[in-house]
Amino acid sequence: MNILLSLACVLVTVTLHITYVYLRRRNSFLRKLQGPESSSFWLGRNEKELRYQNEVGDNEYDWIRRYGTAWRSSRPLGVDYLSLADPKALQYVLHTSGYHFAKDMESKQSAELALGRGIIWTHGTAHQRQRRIMTRAFLAPQLRAFLPLFQNTALRVRGSSDLTQKWKDDVISLNTTGQAVVDVTGWLSRTTLDIIAETGFDSQFGSLNDEKTLMAKLHENLLFDSTLYPSHFDIIFKSLWRYIPEPLLHYVRYLPSREYRRLREYSDSVRHFSRDIIKDILSKGDGQDIMSALLRANASENPDNKMSDEEVNDQIASLLFAGHETTASSMSWFLWEVAKHPDSQDRIRAEIAALRARKEGGQLSATDLDSMAYTMASLKESMRLHPILSFLRREAERDDVIPLAFPITTKSGEQILSIPVKKGTCIEVHIGAYNRLPEVWGPDADEWNPDRFLDPERGKQISVGVFANLLNFSGGLRGCLGWRFAVLELQVLITTLLENFEFSVPQARIYRKPGSLMIPMTEDREGACLELNIKALN
Repeated sequence: MNILLSLACVLVTVTLHITYVYLRRRNSFLRKLQGPESSSFWLGRNEKELRYQNEVGDNEYDWIRRYGTAWRSSRPLGVDYLSLADPKALQYVLHTSGYHFAKDMESKQSAELALGRGIIWTHGTAHQRQRRIMTRAFLAPQLRAFLPLFQNTALRVRGSSDLTQKWKDDVISLNTTGQAVVDVTGWLSRTTLDIIAETGFDSQFGSLNDEKTLMAKLHENLLFDSTLYPSHFDIIFKSLWRYIPEPLLHYVRYLPSREYRRLREYSDSVRHFSRDIIKDILSKGDGQDIMSALLRANASENPDNKMSDEEVNDQIASLLFAGHETTASSMSWFLWEVAKHPDSQDRIRAEIAALRARKEGGQLSATDLDSMAYTMASLKESMRLHPILSFLRREAERDDVIPLAFPITTKSGEQILSIPVKKGTCIEVHIGAYNRLPEVWGPDADEWNPDRFLDPERGKQISVGVFANLLNFSGGLRGCLGWRFAVLELQVLITTLLENFEFSVPQARIYRKPGSLMIPMTEDREGACLELNIKALN
């Protein structure tokens, strides 16, 4: 009886949805926009092409060439989305409009499944409150205090060997040629996990020492197991989340499939870890890690504005994920690019050597790292070409008009510079497509050219992203709080690794797979993997 009732509820929901979509589409301005036609009502051709493409960008980079900086996309069950790569439109959605473009329910609930109800999940006034408190943990003096720890982690993690020595002793020394093929993604993931453990929680995970801690096991291939190439049923099911009362959506975490089980195990374990970590931090007193700073900031708030214990606990999951996997992936793609371009690698190495000579062997400061113009330009260029998050989704909370910087042509041939949207319209912010717009980055936008960031004639751009005007760290009210932390960590890793090693590309092809974050993979290995030839330098 319960099964029949559940099936009846599903049938009624789908019927009402189809009726709603049909009536809405008849009067939608989006029907006037160009875009790839859908071949499937159930999946939506465009959703299928995004989720199942061989590599990130196979489809969306073609769409911006064919349709311009804004186009209509079809999603499961006949829903039309507005896809945006236009800088003025992105500025309006992410900055100007405040909180009027919220995360859609699929994005919001997916964040809760893995990370709980921390800053990545929350919205509106609750997000403002959490963000105001958390900002104090990422102020410039706090970040400068982390620099020696970043440098020590690249060279030595407390209680473990350093990354450079690990590569020299455990990998390269075993090969008589003086070089070896190394999965840099795996090593960097372990390195950044140890870094966030110390800087974030004054804790030790021992990942570089191959200690099989719970945290190391939890993060191993998490995105590969839980987000890459989901089932057709799951795509359709998630498209219905916007019609399900939010309290009921909490229970999707108990679904028995591998994806939901993996995220549930991760979330439950991190919550347990968080409670223990916070007790430990409070018992130690005045720590210098991020969570200590966050707890002090929260304690100083008016009682009505404080984060609850649950909210504080869930920030740890956000810090672990955002401060670990994203940085390791960005660094992996940077090494891949300089491995393909040895001339850039040589210029970076020469710039580091010149700075070392001026410093006469002293430690490099944050100002020193920023002064290496070509190195910074190369980091920006790598992040431009390889944003690990290829798109964001938002939903209009009111009727609105989105402006465009570049005119697009409708199906009727009319050129327009704005798009009216109705409340409830779904928006896709295409980070990867924006990062490769020829109108913004030049005619060679698909090519590696760090010098574009050194060109004073490049012209003023519409402000979109927080770093180099890229959208890798998002922008506006939901821009990543820890972007300076991540950039500083990347600068230290780049300096240390390129001083000690030479990188080149092996024969195996690397694929940019479309998980929730872009996953590097090879044909002959399962799971995340980006292999490079590494040779130790004298």
